[in-house]
Amino acid sequence: MTIISVILAALVLGAAWLATSVRIIRQYERGIVYRFGRVRAAVRGPGLALLLPVADRLEKVNLQIITMPVPAQDGITCDNVTVRVDAVVYFKVVDPMRVAVDVQDYISAIGQVAQTSLRSIIGKSELDDLLSNREQLNQGLELMIDSPALGWGVHIDRVEIKDVALPETMKRSIARQAEAERERRARVITADGELQASAKLSQAAETMAQHPAALELRLLQTVVEVAAEKNSTLVLPFPVELLRFLERQAPAEPGRPVTSSGTDDAPPVPVAQHIPEARQGEQATPIGGSTR
Repeated sequence: MTIISVILAALVLGAAWLATSVRIIRQYERGIVYRFGRVRAAVRGPGLALLLPVADRLEKVNLQIITMPVPAQDGITCDNVTVRVDAVVYFKVVDPMRVAVDVQDYISAIGQVAQTSLRSIIGKSELDDLLSNREQLNQGLELMIDSPALGWGVHIDRVEIKDVALPETMKRSIARQAEAERERRARVITADGELQASAKLSQAAETMAQHPAALELRLLQTVVEVAAEKNSTLVLPFPVELLRFLERQAPAEPGRPVTSSGTDDAPPVPVAQHIPEARQGEQATPIGGSTR
């Protein structure tokens, strides 16, 4: 019984020693060993780590990339617009010794630096940059956060602005501006089309002026297009040149007022007939003396 008791006691003491002196470090972790409160220079890698009971204490540091959302921050841009911006920060530990010794809570420290940097970026930027030029702002925000984080053994991998919340009045103003811009583009496109169409019509008019038969062919084509619609009424355009030709060839009728000479395009001007002034003033007055 005594031997069995001694063996059992030895096994219990061995298990206790293993429990207090052996630690398992995962692949994505690194171990920092404190011996009587003083940090050891060697950083323990993944696997089994043997410690001295009572003397050593192991602290594990995670090397994975950490995703930390930055709370939305209110600020005023350079062009005096109140906005609310939130972001997200991706970072990882590159120096476990500094993270364990130099800073008490590196995650909280990175969060505070990210909030202050985001407010600073809002104050230095304009509204258009926050809405359309986010890549440059993300790079500037990353540099502002990474500068103090390197002293803590942390590397900022990426920073992105998630959302920009605008007041309702500013949203309506931006909508009106966009609508006005689209209307301006539509007018410019319409005017450009009119200009191109007028140039083509001018070339067509010159061609038809040089070749009168082209005008007749165009007239016949128009008649065919109108007749294809199965209309009961067909309107035929009458050439103005034919009317002028018939007007020049028609003989002058008797009693018709004479027109003044001029161009064909000028309207006829009637010539007033000459009436002698003596006849106009003639009266039936007796020449001799008065009768009784």
